[in-house]
Amino acid sequence: MIARRARGWWSGVGLRTRLTILYSGLFFTAGTALLWVTYLLTARALERELFFGTSTLPPDLPTSPHKPMVFAMKVQRDVLAQVEQGRQQVLGDLFQNSAIIMLVGGVLAIVLGHLVADRALRPLRQVTETAERLSESTLHERIALAGPRDDVKRLADTFDAMLDRLQRAFDAQRRFVLNASHELRTPLAINRTLLEVALEEPDASDDLVRLGKALLGTNARHERLIEGLLLLTRSEHELVARRPVAVDEVALGVLEGLEALARRRRVALERRLSPATAAGDPVLIERCVFNLVENGLKYNVKDGMLRVEVTDDSENIVIKVANTGPVIPAYEVEDLFEPFHRLRERVGSAQGSGLGLSIVRAIVAAHDGQVEAAPRPDGGLLVTVSLPAARPPVAARLPAATR
Repeated sequence: MIARRARGWWSGVGLRTRLTILYSGLFFTAGTALLWVTYLLTARALERELFFGTSTLPPDLPTSPHKPMVFAMKVQRDVLAQVEQGRQQVLGDLFQNSAIIMLVGGVLAIVLGHLVADRALRPLRQVTETAERLSESTLHERIALAGPRDDVKRLADTFDAMLDRLQRAFDAQRRFVLNASHELRTPLAINRTLLEVALEEPDASDDLVRLGKALLGTNARHERLIEGLLLLTRSEHELVARRPVAVDEVALGVLEGLEALARRRRVALERRLSPATAAGDPVLIERCVFNLVENGLKYNVKDGMLRVEVTDDSENIVIKVANTGPVIPAYEVEDLFEPFHRLRERVGSAQGSGLGLSIVRAIVAAHDGQVEAAPRPDGGLLVTVSLPAARPPVAARLPAATR
């Protein structure tokens, strides 16, 4: 149990601290061994020299005329006691001074070990700082570590080679998205134009009109699917530039644009919009709010409700969209953010492509925000989005009374 706890503690210690502990431990181990060896050798030398000195004492010590032997033995014992006392004093002073020197040297060893470990890990810190600084927009940066071809240099060169491969992959992905955007949209736009022209013919039969409208609906769903896929791909990329975005104004514009859809579906719109400015891309943030509101309207019930709240909690801009609707099992909520995923009753629905919440999650992730969803007890969904806040000049904002 103790060994397991020690391994657990050791695994949580940083590399620099580990190296410092190892350096200091080696110094203390070597210092302790040196202290004991010096102590034992000194004790042995003193014992040998003092024993030789006391064994050569003159035998004709002064004696008393009455008790010559007793007096001689007393003098010899006194001499031996003084010699032993001096020996113990020398060994004690040696041990004490050596311990003090070892402690002072140990403190210096800890400091020097920390500095040496810091210098030894400096190339690794350079690799780490470069990795933390890298993003899709800064893949051109390289570590380019100079020095001998040791393990750290090999690691840095391997990391640079990996960045080369990643940059080529991202460049190929960008080219593919641009080409797909053109190649997929063009034929659908041509089909839509041909169908609309055919439906405007005065001698078009009723069967042809019905077929044309059905094909137009299918074509529109394909266009929405392609737009959603392209937007999903774009929103998964990291933002290069961020601007202040008035989220409350964006939400107000989205709600006004979807009022007609809400009336057709007999859904009451509620809004609680406080002044809130986020840092990000205005087009993507507008699309995020639009998808949340549109999703809440599509999967609602007649005479239902949809409420949009925008608040500023000083660090994040919080957007909450709550709607009534069918009861959603809690274990299926997380899957709603997966592309093309719908609930069982939504499978085969022509209302959407199943990319709405996937695009929301990708946009929020690109803004370094968070998104959560929770089922409402009486049916429907509550989606909460948090985006990093920005602080634009107060004069640039509209008065709250106009909301």
